[in-house]
Formats: sequence, structure tokens, C-alpha cells
Amino acid sequence: MTSATTSRLAARVCSAETEFIPRRLATPLQLSTGAIREITEARVTVTVETTGGRLGVGQGSMYLSDLWAWPDPALSHEQRDVVLRRLCETAARELPRLAGNDRLHPLEFGLQLHQWACHDLDIAEDPPSLARAMCISPFDAAVHDAVGAAVELSAFSFYDEPTPLPLLDRYFPQGGASSIARLMQKPRRELPAWWVVGKYDDLADSLEPAIKKHGYRSLKLKITGSDPVADVARTIEVFQFATRLLDAPPTITVDSNEANPDLSSVVEYLDRLEANDAAAFAALAYLEQPTGRDIVVDRFDWRSVTARKPVLLDEGLTDLEILPEAQAQGWSGVALKTCKGHSMLLAAAAWAHDHGMLLSLQDLTNPGVALIHAAAVGAYLPTINGAELNSPQFTPDANDEFLPRLAELFIPRHGVHRLPAAWPAGLASCL
Repeated sequence: MTSATTSRLAARVCSAETEFIPRRLATPLQLSTGAIREITEARVTVTVETTGGRLGVGQGSMYLSDLWAWPDPALSHEQRDVVLRRLCETAARELPRLAGNDRLHPLEFGLQLHQWACHDLDIAEDPPSLARAMCISPFDAAVHDAVGAAVELSAFSFYDEPTPLPLLDRYFPQGGASSIARLMQKPRRELPAWWVVGKYDDLADSLEPAIKKHGYRSLKLKITGSDPVADVARTIEVFQFATRLLDAPPTITVDSNEANPDLSSVVEYLDRLEANDAAAFAALAYLEQPTGRDIVVDRFDWRSVTARKPVLLDEGLTDLEILPEAQAQGWSGVALKTCKGHSMLLAAAAWAHDHGMLLSLQDLTNPGVALIHAAAVGAYLPTINGAELNSPQFTPDANDEFLPRLAELFIPRHGVHRLPAAWPAGLASCL
């Protein structure tokens, strides 16, 4: 690999380690491909040495959500999980060698890591790019965290000065670092807390206690996608139920997890929702990727929909090359996820922002250090939804070691997550 740089942020990886922690969900997370009941957390520790000889240690974490990233019905959860763990172990072993003797800017290293995992690495079972990116994402985060710790600088300040980033700069005529710097905002102190409403959830048993205890006002609805009549009825049911419990209508989004068969089913959903409950339609902030993740194969002109409500690309975003195609098809913006890699996230966000597209930050039920990482991204980036932080709902036990120290961040109160007044170095794993 090439693209060495003499920046004070340039570093080499000295060592990388990973461990796996099995988790059971407090309540199943229902996707269009099935229900997630158990999952593996991959925790990563990386040590780096900067050009100036300073050492830094960083942390990263991510759930290996195989049913979401690799929904192959021919393989069981256990079979997919074994492959994904092995990919993480391979990454830990190869990380110190990936850049050879070069010291790289963390983002340049992260993009090379993405290229290696998603395109160069030969795996017999051949998991898709989304699963590969998910497995290397905690390493990308840990490298940024470690370099920040070494130079005593927030990872969101790595772009304050123009820096050549060859792998990124080919997408940005004025330089990728400058585009990322323009993306950054003064960090928010609060993020809206989002509650996921499953397709089959009993609202009195799940949503009502959540609203009464934590004040949730932002609701993400899982819908079928294939049955607009049922989806509209469910949307109205949830909206009206929450409205009765709150002092103002909730904000809602909908996610079929790619289960809509075509664009016309999305149009029918919006038509029926607007006709049957104008207030629920007004409360709908956006739709997450309704149709298949391969947007070259499942190609639609979304402009008739996005003239009414934003539609955000999610699972279809695995490489920067797809962004011009998404813009040409009329997608409103991108649903960012830290599980695709911190470097990919910043690069995609900067490109979308430069081209007038919207940004949201979705979640892979990020636990612990991964939740801190996602919260920091939501604080610094101009996302329209703040950030989804779902592990308090689905795997609260995974956050126990951060409580009560970070209770204001990890446990929503009055419908918000409260963020630190000052973010520490790196990606703030030391909070």
C-alpha cells in the first residue's frame, strides 16, 4: 500500500487485538429477513506509533449483525457468525502489515483497510461488502481513537489543516480534508433519543413504558414494505398512541429494511397515509432505504417520492463510487452508520454534504464504546435526526460497565441523550 504522509497525524499500527462477547437481546429486533435474538460484540484494541514516535492506544467496538449485513438464508446465524469472527481475527493479525512501512493519516489508513477487506481479501464463504465493512469498522475506529490519544487531539479535529489524502482526494476537487472540515459543526450537547417500534410490538407493553419512563418523542417504525394498507394502519396506530401520551406529536421515521418491492409501493404508502391521517403524514421525517440494497440492479427514479418526503440510502452505501449514482436516481441523502467504518462515514458524509444531500445517523445497536463513538459523530455532524442510539433498548446489559458514570449519555431522560461538555481525544473511548 502507498500514500504515506509526513503529517503529525501519520501513524503505523504496532499491534491489534480483538475479543468477542456474546449478547442476548432484551427483546428481538425484527428485520424483513428475520428476528435478531443473539449477537456477537467484537471489541478491538489497537496500538499506534506516530511519525514523532508517540504511542497511543485506542478502542473500538461493533456488533457483528450477520442477519442485517449478510442475510443469506442458506447459512445459519451460527455459520455466518463464525465467518465474521474469523474475518475480525484476520484483520487483527494483518493490521500492522497492511500499510507496509508507511505511516498514514488515520483516514487514509481506514480507506485502505476498507479496500482490503471489501475487495482484496479472499474469503471462501465470500460475505458481501456490507458484512466485511462491518467487521473492520471497530479497527478503523480504534486507529482514529489511538492516533487522537497519541497526539492529544479529537479525531474530529484531524481535518482542521489541509492534508493530502490521495485515496479520498480523487472524489473531491478541492481536497477531501477541506470538505470534511466544512462538514464539522460545533458539537451538540443533546441528541434526541430514538425508540424502535417493531412490526409486532404491543404498544401498551413496550412503547408506553418507554415514553413514560424516558420521554421518547422520536420513533422509528419497522414496517412490512410489502403491504401498504397494513403499514399505513400501523403508522397511524403508533402515531396516535404516542400523541396521546405526549404533549406534542412525535417525530416518526419508517424502515422496511428493503422489503418494498418497488417505488409504486412507497408512493401508495405515502398517498394512503396522507389521505387517512394528515398529522401522521406531517410527522413523518424520512424513509430509510425502502427497496433492495443494490441500487444499480433495483434502480428507480425517486424524485416523485422525494418531492414529498426524504428517502435515504442505507444498506446500498458500501463504497464511495455509488454516491453519484444515488444522486442521479434522486435519493435525498444518506443514512450513515459507524458500522461501515469511520473513514467511509466521514468520506461519504462530506461528499453528500458537498452535493446538497441530507445526512442521518442510524444505528447497529451500538454498545458501550461504539455508542460513545456514534454519539460523538452525531454531535459533530449536521445530521437531521441527531443519532440513533439503540443499545439502551435492545442490549442494556452491554452498557452496564459505563454506568452510572455515563448515565446521562446512555440512559435517555426527557427524550434526549445528554452529551459531554468537552469531548476527549480520539473517539472518546476514555470517557
